[in-house]
Amino acid sequence: MSDSKSKPTLPDRLSGNPKSPHHIKEIFEHEIGIRINGKERNDVEEYCISEGWVSVSSAKALDRRGQPLMMKMKGTVEAFYK
Repeated sequence: MSDSKSKPTLPDRLSGNPKSPHHIKEIFEHEIGIRINGKERNDVEEYCISEGWVSVSSAKALDRRGQPLMMKMKGTVEAFYK
């Protein structure tokens, strides 16, 4: 990563899952952070700023395919580059 390369604008909705239509590979070339209700979270899988939610994976619960269950947390969402 070079500092001369400009960082893309963070979208309203972004997902860390490459299979999602909201996944943008160029953004994940840089380190991003998410704050919900003023508290920084490191386990966010997906966020939407306009709707005010983040999706985080459950610690132990799995779905029928063996993937972690996702939980939505609502509040004021901020996305930023670290």
